[in-house]
Amino acid sequence: MKKYEIEFLKDVLLCSLGAYGGPEAHYGVYTDQLVIKKKYLTEEELLELIALTGILPGPSSTQTIIAIGYKVGGPVLGFLTLLVWALPVISIMILLSFSSTFFEKTGISNDILKYIGPMAVGFILLAAWRLGKKVIQDKVTAFLFFFGGGITYLYRQPWVFPLVLLAGGLVKIITSKKRKLWAPVIVKPPWKYLILFIGFFLGSVLIGMITKNTLIELFQRFYQYGFLVIGGGQVLIPYIFSDIVENQGYLSSQEFLTGFGLVQGLPGPMFSFSAYVGGMASRDGSPLYQIVGGLLSGLGIFLPGVLLIYFVYPIWEELKKIPGIKVALGGITAVAGGLITTAAILLMRESGCNIIHFLITIGTVLLLKTKKIPAPGIVFLVLVLGYIL
Repeated sequence: MKKYEIEFLKDVLLCSLGAYGGPEAHYGVYTDQLVIKKKYLTEEELLELIALTGILPGPSSTQTIIAIGYKVGGPVLGFLTLLVWALPVISIMILLSFSSTFFEKTGISNDILKYIGPMAVGFILLAAWRLGKKVIQDKVTAFLFFFGGGITYLYRQPWVFPLVLLAGGLVKIITSKKRKLWAPVIVKPPWKYLILFIGFFLGSVLIGMITKNTLIELFQRFYQYGFLVIGGGQVLIPYIFSDIVENQGYLSSQEFLTGFGLVQGLPGPMFSFSAYVGGMASRDGSPLYQIVGGLLSGLGIFLPGVLLIYFVYPIWEELKKIPGIKVALGGITAVAGGLITTAAILLMRESGCNIIHFLITIGTVLLLKTKKIPAPGIVFLVLVLGYIL
């Protein structure tokens, strides 16, 4: 490996360790470390990549930093960028999936985690409010925001989510007054990555049907989430909650909220939450089996986004000239805002409605808005509160 590539990966690790608070906060870290300090790309190039990953399914901030790695050193460095960026927090989330067993064996009361759920609702509520302000730009996007929230509140099946998102993009295109949205462009796509993208999905489905193996099924499910989600880690939550908790029953709503709350206090991509869920879903086996379950779930959620960015990035210079893609994105993100709002409502209901939970949720929102206490500090305070009370 070349010296500049090693240096770049060190900078990626610094970004990973300092990236709290979701994609918007991650982009601030990228700007400071990769643009201003090290000049791996210009601010304009970073903004273009953010626009590209906003269009694609998958973890947007993770795809952005992978694309930067691809730009700096090609596809191999891009994949190493993913490992350095995501593996630290994935490892921590897998360890946290052992938390309930740990509490049982050590005699520590699991009650110290009892307020993590209401705190997690606070994070989601603030995300919904911020995203709503950003995506509601006119009457159409306002309608799509409430349409997405209403439909996904009434119908919780996993197949509903992608259909509603696509419907949002289609409505935005139909109502757009712009002309020539789909002007033709000449591109030469690297088809091998698209073939791999499809092959992993079909192969995991086929092997899962034959073997009935939980680990293969987890990989397949999270791989599917990875290419159905548009809008970042917050939008991932209703998918996982609906399928893994409500439909499959792999873990309880409280265990789900606990893991989601804990990931808020950790740096790195929120999609790493999948490693916690995968570990919890595999806990009936040996510790090694549980670790593999977490790793496969983490790999599954990130892999589609990697293959998609590898397929799209080389032709981005041509694709970004298509105005219809940007128009559709306005409708898709408006619907995504509604999904997040619905997730907050459902999770608030599941976490239990009482005065203490309500105060913790509102307190979390206020602390996040004032930015006086960072996310890890809020998690620590809630754990202390659970211990005291």
